[in-house]
Amino acid sequence: MMKSQKINQHMMMPIFIFLAVVCGLLYALHSILLPFVVGILVAYFLDPLVNKLTTHKISRNLAVIIILGSLLIILIPLMIILGGTIVSQISEFASKIPSYINKFVQQTTPLLNDLQEKFATYPSANTEFLQKHTTDMFKLIGKLLNKLINEGFAFINVLSLLLISPVVAFYMLSDWPKITAGFMNLVPLKHQKSVNDIFEQINKIISGYLRGQFVVCLFLGIFYSCGLLLIGLDLGLLVGFMAGLLSFIPYVGSISGFLAAIILALTQYGVGAELAEVVVVFVVGQFIEGNFLTPKLVGENIGLHPVWVMFAILAGGVLLGFLGMLIAVPVAAIIGVLLKILIKNYQQSELYLGK
Repeated sequence: MMKSQKINQHMMMPIFIFLAVVCGLLYALHSILLPFVVGILVAYFLDPLVNKLTTHKISRNLAVIIILGSLLIILIPLMIILGGTIVSQISEFASKIPSYINKFVQQTTPLLNDLQEKFATYPSANTEFLQKHTTDMFKLIGKLLNKLINEGFAFINVLSLLLISPVVAFYMLSDWPKITAGFMNLVPLKHQKSVNDIFEQINKIISGYLRGQFVVCLFLGIFYSCGLLLIGLDLGLLVGFMAGLLSFIPYVGSISGFLAAIILALTQYGVGAELAEVVVVFVVGQFIEGNFLTPKLVGENIGLHPVWVMFAILAGGVLLGFLGMLIAVPVAAIIGVLLKILIKNYQQSELYLGK
């Protein structure tokens, strides 16, 4: 039995108070915290690599410079290439919208005529109903697009991410051992071992999930993008990339990407072989992800149930937007570990045992 499961009940209260204060500060300052959180997450991901370099008699600061420099050399050209390709795809798609609308009208006209014949007894009521709900639908779509664009520019602040996040990542990586040691020095001596065991459990869950899920999302983004590009689907690169990126939310990325690709395929090709090819791309991607990638890279024993992960990410998104979605899994892991300890303590208490 781990010592962390025997931690004194009096130590749990300061931990929960500390978490409550941190959550309150995150909520109050969430509008400016994104580049800092991204920098901290980058540092968390890269810390094992820095530690490996320092074992070869390289100073920690030099190791940080090597790792971050290599990452920037790879990412900046990649972002420029992907950004240019996506922009060109969007421009090309926008130029084809009128022809797609005409094709869509031609394909749906027979269906609408059949419906009109079936409901011919109430033509005026049906017409008014369709007009009203069509108008409402377009208004809703307009509001959603406007909100998406506004929030998109809010959380993708390119300058802040490019300028602030690397600086934060550098200082966090350089001082990571000092930060963790300084935090542990604040814990009472008799509880340091127990608290350290708790942190090890939390770190195991967070690192196992985040690092594994990162590889899963990267693979799915590349797989979906290449598959949809081979089919010749307009916006295939963007849809595939977004489907892979959103795959960190269980089922949401694959379902939303699949629906978007199906709609685009219907608009571009109609019902045909291309539609079946889109289905094949997503079915194969989900088969590989569910049977090989997730069990191997993420694992089933990290202690985070998919439903709990989904709830945490969506709740984080509602409360803090994109920032909340980034920190949802770490917060869920912390809460999960603490709840397990509380339940274990309760099951060992006199109240539960009836002594």
